[in-house]
Amino acid sequence: MIVGILREIKVAEKRVCMTPAGVEVMCQHGHQLLVEKDAGVGSGFSDVEYQQAGAEIVDSPAAIYARADMVMHVKEPQPQEYGLIRKEQIVFTYLHLAAEEKLTRALIAAGSVNIAYETVQKKDGSLPLLTPMSEVAGRMATQEGASYLQMPRGGRGVLIGGVPGVEPAMVVVIGGGVVGINAALMACGLGGRVYLLDTNLERLRYLREVMPSNCFPIMSSRPKLRELLKEADLVIGAVLIPGAKAPKLVTRDMLQGMKEGAVMVDVAIDQGGCFETSKATTHDNPVYTVDGVLHYCVANMPGAVAKTSTLALTNATLPYALQIANKGWKKACLENPEVALGVNVVDGRITYQAVAEAFALDYTPLAEVLG
Repeated sequence: MIVGILREIKVAEKRVCMTPAGVEVMCQHGHQLLVEKDAGVGSGFSDVEYQQAGAEIVDSPAAIYARADMVMHVKEPQPQEYGLIRKEQIVFTYLHLAAEEKLTRALIAAGSVNIAYETVQKKDGSLPLLTPMSEVAGRMATQEGASYLQMPRGGRGVLIGGVPGVEPAMVVVIGGGVVGINAALMACGLGGRVYLLDTNLERLRYLREVMPSNCFPIMSSRPKLRELLKEADLVIGAVLIPGAKAPKLVTRDMLQGMKEGAVMVDVAIDQGGCFETSKATTHDNPVYTVDGVLHYCVANMPGAVAKTSTLALTNATLPYALQIANKGWKKACLENPEVALGVNVVDGRITYQAVAEAFALDYTPLAEVLG
């Protein structure tokens, strides 16, 4: 199979979807790898390294889309790429379609095979291709939140861990999944007083056992959330419903009782955000203020630590990319349900129910497409 590795063009996105080591493995399996010029530079990988691994360096994304059977990205295709995607071409990347109607309709029109990293799912419910970036984003959420709590950056001038004689900051993490647990661990490590909210009692029992003593797993409810927000210095939104739009758990009216200069970090922004007042921002212009509360809503947070993120992402995606390339997407789906759950749009039909529901469009089970 001819596989194309594209350079990221989203604002301030420095990751690349595959390392030279990953390219070498693909080539060893008999596949032809096309890598767009300078695709890896932001992550510290040169074109020469990709060539030494067996790849052909290609000057433009148009040339890659024209030749490749499967194209791979980190972020979703951008508007200038919509017209380049070919019928039956495999697009394998993070898509987050439930929050992107224009992209969804563009992929329907293209007639391509669109497999989303974020909905590939194991039997235990875990999301193997989302997990590494969720780990990065969760840790970054605390780092960024702590930074913006400083007064020169617009925050209320609170140190997360406090100092002897001064109480630590109060951190509220909404969601006890991969993002939430990593955010909470970082906040606990800094010495904060951390409240970790979730609605799954079994998950809360687990969190109670494994988290540090300054973390308090709490059953989430609207009254409890409203109560905690009034005292919070830093709030991290870490809610995820696989493939679906994030629920708006913090409403505009809840901000009224919050402290001026408190910081809110919405890690769920890729799926539309879990704060009613959230809007996507960029690394170049990451924050804005609503009702005295600072909002950080960068949609590609792991892109700021591109080297770490690229290595972690390739570790996770390479086995799946190999399956698709070795077997073809249909056989890969039939033999591996995890891959099948990643398929969102095929030949103009939406095959992931949460995406169809997000825009009131028709849903076609993948089994019907596979025949």
